Amino acid sequence: METIIPIKGKVKFKITLDPGVWIFDDRKVDLNTYFTEKHESEDHIERYTKAVSKHWDREIMEGAVYPPTLKTEVKFEKEKALTGTFGIPFKSFLENAEPEPESKKVVIEYGENDQAVLSIEEATGIILGFSKDGKPLKEDGPLHVYYKDGSNKDHPIKNVTGFTVE
Repeated sequence: METIIPIKGKVKFKITLDPGVWIFDDRKVDLNTYFTEKHESEDHIERYTKAVSKHWDREIMEGAVYPPTLKTEVKFEKEKALTGTFGIPFKSFLENAEPEPESKKVVIEYGENDQAVLSIEEATGIILGFSKDGKPLKEDGPLHVYYKDGSNKDHPIKNVTGFTVE
């Protein structure tokens, strides 16, 4: 099983995806709750501003000392990373590859010779599952593809080998 997944085809930049490092990515989502929660679109600058504001407020309220609550939060996040089921939105990877203007669809290659075809708009909404119960997806991975609406959350596309933009 190959653990590096390419995005190729009609793109300005052919890129590769390495699901093994996504556990450290702030964009990861918890797949146990993702499809049941309401999601609001929020840009990176807004998210950064909120995080900085939260940190600033904490320092004003608690001082610049290392409060005991911060230690427990770090421990909780570490434990969650070791036992959680996570995915990451495909949108930023597709945007970084920069599909050519005439591109209309994304082909998901999986299994021996199977394919699933999505429009560019549909593909920007998919979630790439990369861990289950704190473990990488080795048997039927390295990625599982989930549709944005969660319609295939019980039966995701497994054994993904690549993405081709056409």
